[in-house]
Amino acid sequence: MLFLEKIKKKWSVESDLQLLVIFLVFGITGSLSTWLSKPVLAFFDINRLTISPLAYWTLRILIIFPIYQMLLLVIGTIFGQYSFFKNFVKKMFLR
Repeated sequence: MLFLEKIKKKWSVESDLQLLVIFLVFGITGSLSTWLSKPVLAFFDINRLTISPLAYWTLRILIIFPIYQMLLLVIGTIFGQYSFFKNFVKKMFLR
C-alpha cells in the first residue's frame, strides 16, 4: 500500500484532492504561524538582544504552538475542511 493511501485511510480522507487541500492547509498554517510568532514576541519587547538566544527560541516555539492550532482551524475552515481540522486539533490536545 502506498504511503499516501495509508494516510488517506488513517485520516478517513475520501479523495486525492481533499488530501492535497489538507497538505496545503498544513503548509500555509505552519509558515504563517512561524511568521506571526515574531511580531507577537516584538509586541512584548522580546528579541534576541534582550534575552538569551535559548530563552528567545524557547518562547518563540511555545508561542507558535497555540498560534498554529488557531490558524489550523481558521485556514482549514477557509478551505472547507473545518470538520477534519477540528478533529485533528482535538487529537493534538489529547496527546
